[in-house]
Amino acid sequence: MTTKHFAPVIFILVFSFASGCSRFPGKPSEADKWIAPSEVLNFDQLYGENCAGCHGSAGRFGAGRSMNDPFFLHLIDLDNLRRVIREGVPSTSMPAFAQKFGGQLTDSQVDFLADQIKSQWGNPEGFNPVPQPAYREQDAVGDSQRGAVAYNSYCSECHGAAGRGGEKAGSIVDPDFLKLVSDQSLRTTVIVGRRYIGKTDCRATTNGQPISAQEVSDLVAWLVSQRPPALGSESALSSSQSAITP
Repeated sequence: MTTKHFAPVIFILVFSFASGCSRFPGKPSEADKWIAPSEVLNFDQLYGENCAGCHGSAGRFGAGRSMNDPFFLHLIDLDNLRRVIREGVPSTSMPAFAQKFGGQLTDSQVDFLADQIKSQWGNPEGFNPVPQPAYREQDAVGDSQRGAVAYNSYCSECHGAAGRGGEKAGSIVDPDFLKLVSDQSLRTTVIVGRRYIGKTDCRATTNGQPISAQEVSDLVAWLVSQRPPALGSESALSSSQSAITP
């Protein structure tokens, strides 16, 4: 065979060998290739590794609030959901997940998680005509005395006198519970309820009447008033009193 005819044969053999490399036994597929943790944009993986431990494997039945709750996702807007994931909730068990706040996720991953939670588990069209209190307390300042009246009207049938527990539900003034939850978490629970454990939301209470926006704020004020003071504030108060006591 002449050099003139030999070159095309070499080219064909080399091309065939190169194109067959992808079929070598043991070579990982595209789906099996390693991805840097900061580049993962797979909802099941991100949610499973960062959220499922507290909020449940399918967004429900966890120790934390159910994410797979259309009414909750109608209440909280996307910016607030992103903020909570990014910054966490101080003085609670909800940590910050964004890298700039000490977490492991990039801003893109935080935005992706929030977007997917909203799109996969929300139902915005189903709640458009439903009036509801705002996610955050704004102009309506709660009053604990009015909140005690509202509690007797809407909550005592299940949670018992003064919130200490009844036949249908446990105590909501337990000091350990109130130390673990933020004011916002209390407000969210009053509005949204806990649908997967039978706690009704503000639209359908045990007495058949919806809870108004002002009553929501009042109930939260009453619940907050039952929370024992933090040890730090007790110590600070004691120090300040001793400093001015003759």
